[in-house]
Amino acid sequence: MEKGRVMDRMYGIYNADGGIMGELAYVWGKIRGTAHCALCDITHRGVSKKREWKQLESALTVPIELLHINEQEPTLAEFTSGLTPCVVGDYGGELRIIMNDAELEACGKSVDKFESSIASKLN
Repeated sequence: MEKGRVMDRMYGIYNADGGIMGELAYVWGKIRGTAHCALCDITHRGVSKKREWKQLESALTVPIELLHINEQEPTLAEFTSGLTPCVVGDYGGELRIIMNDAELEACGKSVDKFESSIASKLN
């Protein structure tokens, strides 16, 4: 990566498919204990976004787009294959993992801990 290149955007990729069937499969898997997504736990409470997450989204200096596995463009999908959930930084078309599953898990469902972790990576 070129020195000084700036992150244009972040993508938060959930470890679940979007759409009705994807959401139902995730909820069923969560009930059975076979599905888990640390990013979902950070951004959502039940089926709606956490108030704290909405506030963070509007305060971030680099915009973040939240996507399900099946909502990604092909290049992003190929890059994140087998790595979800994760947060990816886009540096002028060059993609880089900013937070991996373990780092998201370490946030313990906390928007504040996520914000601290992201802030340290953006500075």
